[in-house]
Amino acid sequence: MFGFSRLAGYDYFGHVRAELQRCYEANGKRLVVEVVAPPPTASIRYRTKILAEAVAASAQGDDPIHLLGHSTGGVDVRLLLSPTHSLGVEPRDLAWTNRVRTAITLNAPHYGTPLATYFTTVAGTRVMYALSLLTVMSLSLGEPSLAIFSRLLASLGGVDQVFGGDFRLISRATEMLLRFVDREGRKAIQGYLNQVRLDQGAVIQTTPEAMDLFNAATANSGTVRYGCVITGAPAPRALHLGRRIRSPYAAFSAAMYSTLHRITGQRHECYGYAEPSAQQRGRLNTEIGFELDEHASDGVVPTLSMLWGEILWCGPGDHLDVLGHFADEAEHTGHVDWLMSGAHFGREQFRQMIERIAQFQLGAHALAPPMG
Repeated sequence: MFGFSRLAGYDYFGHVRAELQRCYEANGKRLVVEVVAPPPTASIRYRTKILAEAVAASAQGDDPIHLLGHSTGGVDVRLLLSPTHSLGVEPRDLAWTNRVRTAITLNAPHYGTPLATYFTTVAGTRVMYALSLLTVMSLSLGEPSLAIFSRLLASLGGVDQVFGGDFRLISRATEMLLRFVDREGRKAIQGYLNQVRLDQGAVIQTTPEAMDLFNAATANSGTVRYGCVITGAPAPRALHLGRRIRSPYAAFSAAMYSTLHRITGQRHECYGYAEPSAQQRGRLNTEIGFELDEHASDGVVPTLSMLWGEILWCGPGDHLDVLGHFADEAEHTGHVDWLMSGAHFGREQFRQMIERIAQFQLGAHALAPPMG
Protein backbone atom coordinates (compact mmCIF):
# COMPACT_ATOMS: atom_id res chain seq x y z
CA MET A 1 0.00 0.00 0.00
CA PHE A 2 1.31 3.39 -1.15
CA GLY A 3 4.17 1.65 -2.97
CA PHE A 4 5.32 2.31 -6.52
CA SER A 5 8.21 1.32 -8.76
CA ARG A 6 9.70 4.61 -9.92
CA LEU A 7 7.95 7.93 -9.53
CA ALA A 8 9.21 11.47 -10.03
CA GLY A 9 12.74 10.12 -10.31
CA TYR A 10 12.67 8.05 -7.12
CA ASP A 11 13.23 4.28 -7.19
CA TYR A 12 11.03 3.03 -4.34
CA PHE A 13 12.59 -0.46 -4.11
CA GLY A 14 16.04 0.58 -5.30
CA HIS A 15 17.83 -0.07 -1.99
CA VAL A 16 16.39 -3.58 -1.71
CA ARG A 17 17.32 -4.40 -5.31
CA ALA A 18 20.90 -3.18 -4.97
CA GLU A 19 21.56 -4.98 -1.70
CA LEU A 20 20.01 -8.25 -2.90
CA GLN A 21 22.12 -8.16 -6.05
CA ARG A 22 25.24 -7.54 -3.96
CA CYS A 23 24.45 -10.60 -1.82
CA TYR A 24 23.93 -12.82 -4.86
CA GLU A 25 27.13 -11.63 -6.52
CA ALA A 26 29.04 -12.37 -3.31
CA ASN A 27 27.76 -15.94 -3.62
CA GLY A 28 28.66 -16.22 -7.29
CA LYS A 29 25.04 -16.16 -8.41
CA ARG A 30 23.22 -14.04 -10.94
CA LEU A 31 20.02 -12.32 -9.87
CA VAL A 32 17.44 -10.61 -12.06
CA VAL A 33 15.10 -8.36 -10.08
CA GLU A 34 11.73 -7.41 -11.51
CA VAL A 35 9.71 -4.81 -9.60
CA VAL A 36 5.95 -5.14 -9.98
CA ALA A 37 3.97 -2.13 -8.78
CA PRO A 38 0.20 -2.52 -9.17
CA PRO A 39 -2.18 0.33 -8.32
CA PRO A 40 -1.23 1.28 -4.74
CA THR A 41 -4.56 0.66 -3.01
CA ALA A 42 -6.41 -1.53 -5.54
CA SER A 43 -8.03 -4.82 -4.50
CA ILE A 44 -5.76 -7.72 -3.58
CA ARG A 45 -7.25 -9.89 -6.33
CA TYR A 46 -6.64 -7.21 -8.98
CA ARG A 47 -3.12 -6.55 -7.70
CA THR A 48 -2.38 -10.28 -7.75
CA LYS A 49 -3.63 -10.62 -11.32
CA ILE A 50 -1.22 -7.88 -12.40
CA LEU A 51 1.58 -9.64 -10.50
CA ALA A 52 0.87 -12.95 -12.25
CA GLU A 53 0.86 -11.38 -15.71
CA ALA A 54 4.00 -9.34 -15.02
CA VAL A 55 6.04 -12.33 -13.88
CA ALA A 56 4.77 -14.42 -16.80
CA ALA A 57 6.02 -11.75 -19.21
CA SER A 58 9.49 -11.56 -17.69
CA ALA A 59 10.26 -15.01 -16.23
CA GLN A 60 11.61 -16.76 -19.31
CA GLY A 61 13.68 -19.96 -19.12
CA ASP A 62 13.67 -22.39 -16.23
CA ASP A 63 15.57 -20.54 -13.49
CA PRO A 64 14.15 -20.63 -9.94
CA ILE A 65 11.84 -17.78 -8.95
CA HIS A 66 11.56 -16.05 -5.59
CA LEU A 67 8.71 -13.74 -4.64
CA LEU A 68 9.34 -10.94 -2.14
CA GLY A 69 6.41 -8.79 -1.04
CA HIS A 70 6.38 -5.75 1.25
CA SER A 71 3.24 -4.83 3.19
CA THR A 72 0.14 -5.56 1.07
CA GLY A 73 2.50 -7.01 -1.53
CA GLY A 74 3.12 -9.90 0.85
CA VAL A 75 -0.60 -10.67 0.88
CA ASP A 76 -0.63 -10.52 -2.93
CA VAL A 77 2.16 -13.11 -3.01
CA ARG A 78 0.23 -15.49 -0.75
CA LEU A 79 -2.91 -15.25 -2.87
CA LEU A 80 -0.97 -15.81 -6.08
CA LEU A 81 0.61 -19.03 -4.76
CA SER A 82 -2.53 -20.40 -3.14
CA PRO A 83 -3.88 -23.56 -4.81
CA THR A 84 -7.39 -22.36 -3.94
CA HIS A 85 -7.32 -19.02 -5.75
CA SER A 86 -9.40 -17.89 -8.72
CA LEU A 87 -7.72 -14.90 -10.34
CA GLY A 88 -9.32 -14.89 -13.78
CA VAL A 89 -5.99 -15.06 -15.63
CA GLU A 90 -4.94 -17.27 -18.52
CA PRO A 91 -3.31 -20.59 -17.52
CA ARG A 92 -0.14 -19.58 -19.38
CA ASP A 93 0.23 -16.65 -17.00
CA LEU A 94 0.47 -19.08 -14.09
CA ALA A 95 2.66 -21.74 -15.72
CA TRP A 96 5.77 -20.28 -14.07
CA THR A 97 4.50 -20.82 -10.53
CA ASN A 98 5.97 -24.33 -10.38
CA ARG A 99 9.40 -22.67 -10.47
CA VAL A 100 8.78 -20.62 -7.32
CA ARG A 101 11.07 -21.69 -4.49
CA THR A 102 10.38 -19.09 -1.79
CA ALA A 103 7.75 -16.55 -0.80
CA ILE A 104 9.03 -13.91 1.61
CA THR A 105 6.92 -11.19 3.19
CA LEU A 106 8.21 -7.99 4.78
CA ASN A 107 5.98 -6.35 7.39
CA ALA A 108 2.86 -7.76 5.75
CA PRO A 109 -0.59 -7.53 7.44
CA HIS A 110 -1.35 -11.25 7.39
CA TYR A 111 -3.97 -10.80 10.10
CA GLY A 112 -4.98 -7.30 9.06
CA THR A 113 -4.28 -3.89 10.55
CA PRO A 114 -6.56 -1.50 12.45
CA LEU A 115 -5.09 1.31 10.37
CA ALA A 116 -6.94 -0.07 7.34
CA THR A 117 -10.17 0.05 9.33
CA TYR A 118 -9.52 3.70 10.15
CA PHE A 119 -8.80 4.47 6.50
CA THR A 120 -12.32 3.35 5.59
CA THR A 121 -13.80 6.23 7.63
CA VAL A 122 -14.40 9.71 6.21
CA ALA A 123 -11.59 11.24 8.26
CA GLY A 124 -9.35 8.26 7.56
CA THR A 125 -9.80 8.61 3.81
CA ARG A 126 -8.48 12.18 4.00
CA VAL A 127 -5.49 11.08 6.09
CA MET A 128 -4.76 8.19 3.72
CA TYR A 129 -4.71 10.50 0.71
CA ALA A 130 -2.52 13.02 2.51
CA LEU A 131 -0.20 10.26 3.72
CA SER A 132 0.23 8.89 0.21
CA LEU A 133 0.94 12.41 -1.07
CA LEU A 134 3.54 13.14 1.59
CA THR A 135 5.19 9.73 1.16
CA VAL A 136 5.71 10.31 -2.55
CA MET A 137 6.77 13.92 -2.14
CA SER A 138 9.17 13.26 0.74
CA LEU A 139 10.91 10.39 -1.05
CA SER A 140 11.03 12.24 -4.36
CA LEU A 141 12.30 15.56 -3.04
CA GLY A 142 14.25 14.42 -0.02
CA GLU A 143 13.67 16.37 3.18
CA PRO A 144 11.64 19.39 2.11
CA SER A 145 13.07 22.75 2.97
CA LEU A 146 11.78 24.84 5.83
CA ALA A 147 10.29 27.23 3.28
CA ILE A 148 8.06 24.53 1.73
CA PHE A 149 6.49 23.40 4.96
CA SER A 150 6.31 26.79 6.62
CA ARG A 151 4.45 28.19 3.62
CA LEU A 152 2.22 25.14 3.38
CA LEU A 153 1.21 24.99 7.03
CA ALA A 154 0.86 28.75 7.41
CA SER A 155 -1.41 29.08 4.40
CA LEU A 156 -3.64 26.17 5.45
CA GLY A 157 -3.84 26.95 9.14
CA GLY A 158 -1.61 24.20 10.50
CA VAL A 159 -1.47 20.40 10.46
CA ASP A 160 -4.74 19.94 12.36
CA GLN A 161 -6.62 21.97 9.78
CA VAL A 162 -5.17 19.93 6.91
CA PHE A 163 -6.24 16.59 8.37
CA GLY A 164 -9.32 17.71 10.20
CA GLY A 165 -10.81 19.89 7.49
CA ASP A 166 -12.48 19.05 4.20
CA PHE A 167 -10.83 17.57 1.13
CA ARG A 168 -10.33 21.00 -0.44
CA LEU A 169 -7.54 21.75 2.04
CA ILE A 170 -5.70 18.61 1.04
CA SER A 171 -6.18 19.51 -2.61
CA ARG A 172 -4.60 22.89 -1.92
CA ALA A 173 -1.73 21.16 -0.12
CA THR A 174 -1.27 18.91 -3.14
CA GLU A 175 -1.14 21.85 -5.52
CA MET A 176 1.43 23.68 -3.37
CA LEU A 177 3.75 20.71 -2.98
CA LEU A 178 3.57 19.78 -6.66
CA ARG A 179 5.00 23.18 -7.57
CA PHE A 180 8.37 21.86 -6.47
CA VAL A 181 8.30 19.00 -9.00
CA ASP A 182 8.99 19.25 -12.73
CA ARG A 183 6.15 18.87 -15.22
CA GLU A 184 6.78 15.20 -16.00
CA GLY A 185 7.09 14.27 -12.33
CA ARG A 186 4.00 16.30 -11.48
CA LYS A 187 1.95 14.39 -14.05
CA ALA A 188 3.17 11.03 -12.71
CA ILE A 189 2.38 11.94 -9.09
CA GLN A 190 -1.06 13.21 -9.99
CA GLY A 191 -1.75 9.93 -11.77
CA TYR A 192 -0.59 8.00 -8.70
CA LEU A 193 -2.82 10.06 -6.38
CA ASN A 194 -5.80 9.52 -8.68
CA GLN A 195 -5.26 5.77 -8.36
CA VAL A 196 -5.38 6.10 -4.58
CA ARG A 197 -8.54 8.17 -4.77
CA LEU A 198 -10.42 5.97 -7.26
CA ASP A 199 -9.68 2.42 -6.04
CA GLN A 200 -9.27 1.61 -2.35
CA GLY A 201 -10.17 -2.07 -2.45
CA ALA A 202 -7.04 -3.17 -0.59
CA VAL A 203 -7.89 -0.85 2.29
CA ILE A 204 -11.11 -2.71 2.99
CA GLN A 205 -9.49 -6.10 2.35
CA THR A 206 -6.64 -5.62 4.84
CA THR A 207 -8.89 -4.90 7.81
CA PRO A 208 -8.71 -7.60 10.53
CA GLU A 209 -12.22 -8.79 9.64
CA ALA A 210 -11.43 -9.22 5.94
CA MET A 211 -8.06 -10.89 6.56
CA ASP A 212 -9.79 -13.39 8.84
CA LEU A 213 -11.77 -14.56 5.80
CA PHE A 214 -8.69 -14.35 3.55
CA ASN A 215 -6.75 -16.69 5.84
CA ALA A 216 -9.65 -19.14 5.98
CA ALA A 217 -9.83 -19.32 2.18
CA THR A 218 -6.16 -19.02 1.15
CA ALA A 219 -3.90 -22.05 1.53
CA ASN A 220 -0.10 -22.16 1.34
CA SER A 221 1.56 -23.86 -1.60
CA GLY A 222 3.00 -27.21 -0.60
CA THR A 223 6.11 -26.71 -2.75
CA VAL A 224 7.18 -23.24 -1.59
CA ARG A 225 9.14 -22.19 1.50
CA TYR A 226 7.53 -19.25 3.31
CA GLY A 227 9.53 -16.75 5.33
CA CYS A 228 8.88 -13.37 6.91
CA VAL A 229 10.55 -10.23 8.22
CA ILE A 230 9.08 -8.77 11.40
CA THR A 231 9.78 -5.44 13.07
CA GLY A 232 8.44 -3.33 15.88
CA ALA A 233 8.95 0.38 16.46
CA PRO A 234 8.91 2.17 19.82
CA ALA A 235 5.74 3.71 21.15
CA PRO A 236 5.65 7.49 20.54
CA ARG A 237 6.06 8.25 24.24
CA ALA A 238 9.45 6.56 24.08
CA LEU A 239 10.72 8.62 21.16
CA HIS A 240 14.07 10.28 21.64
CA LEU A 241 14.75 11.83 18.27
CA GLY A 242 17.02 14.53 19.70
CA ARG A 243 18.60 16.79 17.17
CA ARG A 244 16.52 15.38 14.31
CA ILE A 245 13.47 17.31 15.54
CA ARG A 246 14.91 20.59 14.36
CA SER A 247 12.61 21.40 11.47
CA PRO A 248 8.88 21.55 10.79
CA TYR A 249 9.38 18.58 8.46
CA ALA A 250 10.92 16.39 11.16
CA ALA A 251 8.33 17.45 13.72
CA PHE A 252 5.53 16.76 11.24
CA SER A 253 6.92 13.31 10.41
CA ALA A 254 7.23 12.40 14.09
CA ALA A 255 3.68 13.63 14.74
CA MET A 256 2.39 11.59 11.81
CA TYR A 257 4.16 8.49 13.12
CA SER A 258 2.63 9.06 16.55
CA THR A 259 -0.86 9.23 15.04
CA LEU A 260 -0.37 6.13 12.88
CA HIS A 261 1.12 4.14 15.77
CA ARG A 262 -1.78 5.03 18.07
CA ILE A 263 -4.40 3.96 15.51
CA THR A 264 -2.54 0.76 14.56
CA GLY A 265 -2.33 -0.21 18.24
CA GLN A 266 -6.13 -0.35 18.61
CA ARG A 267 -6.55 -4.10 18.40
CA HIS A 268 -9.91 -5.48 17.25
CA GLU A 269 -11.76 -7.17 20.10
CA CYS A 270 -12.83 -10.16 18.00
CA TYR A 271 -10.00 -10.71 15.54
CA GLY A 272 -6.54 -11.36 16.94
CA TYR A 273 -3.16 -11.83 15.34
CA ALA A 274 -0.67 -14.69 15.10
CA GLU A 275 0.11 -16.71 18.20
CA PRO A 276 3.89 -17.21 18.21
CA SER A 277 5.40 -20.27 19.85
CA ALA A 278 7.26 -19.71 23.11
CA GLN A 279 10.53 -19.87 21.19
CA GLN A 280 9.35 -17.40 18.55
CA ARG A 281 8.02 -14.98 21.14
CA GLY A 282 11.27 -15.14 23.08
CA ARG A 283 13.25 -14.35 19.93
CA LEU A 284 10.94 -11.51 18.94
CA ASN A 285 11.07 -9.91 22.38
CA THR A 286 14.84 -10.20 22.55
CA GLU A 287 15.68 -8.96 19.07
CA ILE A 288 13.04 -6.25 18.79
CA GLY A 289 14.01 -5.05 22.25
CA PHE A 290 10.75 -4.86 24.18
CA GLU A 291 7.95 -7.11 25.38
CA LEU A 292 5.51 -7.58 22.52
CA ASP A 293 1.78 -7.41 22.92
CA GLU A 294 -1.05 -6.93 20.44
CA HIS A 295 -0.56 -3.15 20.52
CA ALA A 296 3.02 -3.32 19.20
CA SER A 297 3.51 -2.29 15.57
CA ASP A 298 5.82 -0.76 12.98
CA GLY A 299 3.50 2.25 12.84
CA VAL A 300 1.37 0.75 10.06
CA VAL A 301 1.05 -3.01 10.66
CA PRO A 302 0.79 -4.75 14.06
CA THR A 303 3.98 -6.69 14.77
CA LEU A 304 2.12 -9.92 15.56
CA SER A 305 0.22 -9.60 12.27
CA MET A 306 3.48 -10.02 10.32
CA LEU A 307 4.20 -13.64 11.28
CA TRP A 308 3.79 -16.09 8.41
CA GLY A 309 6.26 -18.92 7.88
CA GLU A 310 9.81 -18.93 9.17
CA ILE A 311 11.08 -15.77 10.86
CA LEU A 312 14.04 -14.74 8.71
CA TRP A 313 14.89 -11.51 10.48
CA CYS A 314 13.33 -9.47 13.26
CA GLY A 315 14.37 -6.31 15.04
CA PRO A 316 13.46 -2.70 15.77
CA GLY A 317 12.24 -0.85 12.69
CA ASP A 318 9.27 0.93 11.18
CA HIS A 319 7.22 0.13 8.09
CA LEU A 320 9.49 1.96 5.64
CA ASP A 321 12.85 1.18 7.27
CA VAL A 322 12.87 -2.32 5.78
CA LEU A 323 12.85 -0.83 2.27
CA GLY A 324 15.93 1.25 3.00
CA HIS A 325 13.95 4.42 3.75
CA PHE A 326 15.85 5.26 6.94
CA ALA A 327 18.13 8.06 8.09
CA ASP A 328 21.78 7.72 7.06
CA GLU A 329 24.39 10.13 8.30
CA ALA A 330 26.61 9.40 5.28
CA GLU A 331 26.07 11.70 2.31
CA HIS A 332 24.72 10.75 -1.12
CA THR A 333 23.35 7.35 -0.07
CA GLY A 334 19.82 8.07 -1.28
CA HIS A 335 18.29 7.00 2.04
CA VAL A 336 15.34 9.18 3.05
CA ASP A 337 13.69 8.81 6.46
CA TRP A 338 10.11 9.88 5.84
CA LEU A 339 8.55 8.00 8.77
CA MET A 340 10.58 9.13 11.78
CA SER A 341 9.86 6.49 14.41
CA GLY A 342 13.03 6.56 16.48
CA ALA A 343 13.62 2.84 15.84
CA HIS A 344 17.33 3.42 15.06
CA PHE A 345 17.23 1.11 12.06
CA GLY A 346 20.25 1.74 9.82
CA ARG A 347 22.63 0.36 7.23
CA GLU A 348 23.89 -2.46 9.45
CA GLN A 349 20.39 -3.75 10.20
CA PHE A 350 19.34 -3.37 6.57
CA ARG A 351 22.33 -5.34 5.34
CA GLN A 352 21.77 -8.10 7.91
CA MET A 353 18.11 -8.36 6.92
CA ILE A 354 18.80 -8.58 3.18
CA GLU A 355 21.60 -11.10 3.70
CA ARG A 356 19.24 -13.34 5.64
CA ILE A 357 16.66 -13.08 2.86
CA ALA A 358 19.29 -13.98 0.25
CA GLN A 359 20.51 -16.94 2.31
CA PHE A 360 16.96 -18.24 2.58
CA GLN A 361 16.45 -17.93 -1.17
CA LEU A 362 19.80 -19.49 -2.10
CA GLY A 363 19.28 -22.30 0.38
CA ALA A 364 16.04 -23.19 -1.39
CA HIS A 365 17.99 -23.81 -4.61
CA ALA A 366 19.46 -26.95 -3.06
CA LEU A 367 16.02 -28.45 -2.60
CA ALA A 368 14.56 -30.79 -5.18
CA PRO A 369 12.44 -28.84 -7.67
CA PRO A 370 8.72 -29.09 -7.02
CA MET A 371 6.75 -31.58 -9.05
CA GLY A 372 4.95 -30.05 -12.00
